[in-house]
Amino acid sequence: MCGIAGAYDLTGRREFPRGRLLAMTAAIAHRGPDDEHVHIEPGVALGARRLAIIDLAGGRQPLSNEDGSIWVAFNGELFEYPELRRKLLDRGHQLATRCDTEAWVHLYEDRGEAMFEEARGQFAVSLWDRNSRTLILGRDRVGIHPLYYARADGWLLWGSEVKAILASGLLRAEADVRGIDHLFTFFCSGTSRTFFQGVSSIPPGSFLKVRDDRIDKRTYWDFDFPDAGDEVRMKDPAPLIDELQGRLETAVERRLRSDVPVVTYISGGLDSTVVLGLCSRLRKDPIPAFTIGLDRAGPDERAHSTEAAETLGSPLTTVVMDRAKVAEAAPALVVAAEGPVVDTSCAAIMRLAEAVHAQGYKVALTGEGADEALAGYVWYKTQKVRDAAYKVVGRTLPRIARDLAARSISGGRFAVPPERAIHGARVAQQDMYEMIAQTKPILYSDRTLLDLAGHDPYADLDVPNDRMARWAPLNQSLYVGYKVMLAGLLMISKGDRVAMRSSVEGRYPFLDDDVIAFAQSIAPEYKLRGFTEKWLLRQVARRILPEKIANRPKTMFRTSMAATFIGPHRPAWVDQLLSPESLRKTGYFDPEGVARQRAIQARIPRVTVPRAVFDVGLTGVATTQLWHHLFLGGGLCDLPVWSPPVAAE
Repeated sequence: MCGIAGAYDLTGRREFPRGRLLAMTAAIAHRGPDDEHVHIEPGVALGARRLAIIDLAGGRQPLSNEDGSIWVAFNGELFEYPELRRKLLDRGHQLATRCDTEAWVHLYEDRGEAMFEEARGQFAVSLWDRNSRTLILGRDRVGIHPLYYARADGWLLWGSEVKAILASGLLRAEADVRGIDHLFTFFCSGTSRTFFQGVSSIPPGSFLKVRDDRIDKRTYWDFDFPDAGDEVRMKDPAPLIDELQGRLETAVERRLRSDVPVVTYISGGLDSTVVLGLCSRLRKDPIPAFTIGLDRAGPDERAHSTEAAETLGSPLTTVVMDRAKVAEAAPALVVAAEGPVVDTSCAAIMRLAEAVHAQGYKVALTGEGADEALAGYVWYKTQKVRDAAYKVVGRTLPRIARDLAARSISGGRFAVPPERAIHGARVAQQDMYEMIAQTKPILYSDRTLLDLAGHDPYADLDVPNDRMARWAPLNQSLYVGYKVMLAGLLMISKGDRVAMRSSVEGRYPFLDDDVIAFAQSIAPEYKLRGFTEKWLLRQVARRILPEKIANRPKTMFRTSMAATFIGPHRPAWVDQLLSPESLRKTGYFDPEGVARQRAIQARIPRVTVPRAVFDVGLTGVATTQLWHHLFLGGGLCDLPVWSPPVAAE
């Protein structure tokens, strides 16, 4: 695991200043505190900060092939590297290290751009081919590791985080109001768009091929599902249970490969407990576990996680958070995520990574990805009810009821999107998306509404799979979950960014390629049977966990949202950020609308839909203001701002 950064001259063969490159890598030093190295030649510069996990002594990068014609800087892990290394040796390659970074240069020698077909794992990679003067910037299939790029002063700049690009001194931080609009539609900035004007994210399963002044974006992989009715079904599901268990065991075994100790995150839920159980079985010895306790800040799963850890014999560390601590962590969370965050539970995960680092660990396995693979979220159940209603009464009456409910939140001022807004499908998440979007006419300023006139955030999503119309409705929703919320929120604000802030690498067995392929192939009823989510995984869990843990219902880990920024425990900087003066300075939001809604939230019952919707909306307002203050010049509150390292000439 590392952080990478670099620059490519789109105009010729200028030499990128070493001081600028070192400033870029310094901005992401938290991603790799163990080593720093750069490679610069006319027209291109590659830099890396290293978190040493595999081949601690020999894995310095950027590194090259034998004749120095191909260079690579790489962030992440190729989990099948031992097997891949043997293949490369059999094909006649000479390998100087045991580090998986070296595999890239030899894969490229053999396969060129097709190297991604053999690259299995979680990664962001930059590869320079001197002979053809071609740069490749690629990202893993699921989008576990981020990779950003921007054009400035004739250079293509890239980095594992936006901070690296800003630290170049060539690009001024400016807001992309369409990225902010994504937050108030999809709870995150989507897949390619970011909150920064001119800065883009390489989508999952994609790479850039850069030669001369041409930048081509190509997709090398995407999720796929069988046509509806062609999914795998068996009268006896036992072979499917066996296969899922086997694939999960292999996925966990791959992610236990490390030259440093490995730990796990654990909640009281099924997914992380299955991962911990498989770790214990494979290691024949319990491994340490880390969990979060919430004091009146959301559902507290301490009792369940403690029971699971004791059952499996794992030593457990508990990080306790309350609303005040969540609010206190918000500035550091926004700096880490490089954008506003509406899921305040990300702050608790950030503190959990701090605890892992404080005990000297670098690698943590988690259960993220099971809900996307096997329909774990509540909205998949509501979709089932909705689709059943369609069969009885048709689509017209439910659509009218939905539109009336949405308009009641916005005062009738916001038009809901088309019934089937994503590739001709109405996915499970769209009900949520439409509700949060109703906050826009109340919270947005007239200027923001004018700037967004004619903008369709749904058309702005990177969900280009034309096969989607042929899939079962549940699989359509799972696909959008993988592409939008997983890549745009869970793998950024709750995954890579908050973990790497503390130099901790997260690993995700449920996001293993083989596990995903299997989950895609099976019939929807093995994922959501009746109203039992993750049915097939529960059958696996019964083999390795006590019955009461295997049957435990899904509980979404979340912390209080707007209560953090409205209630009595809010810090002083919240009122400063939401003051009419600060809101007018940024111009995104209407000061009167925000003040009025804050007052309403303090009065209405917590259990109502409008209350829940505006809890999210006001959290978005507060953290957008916070993001602007931290990255776009300050002046909104008393908090210090983020400043990039100064580039030495």
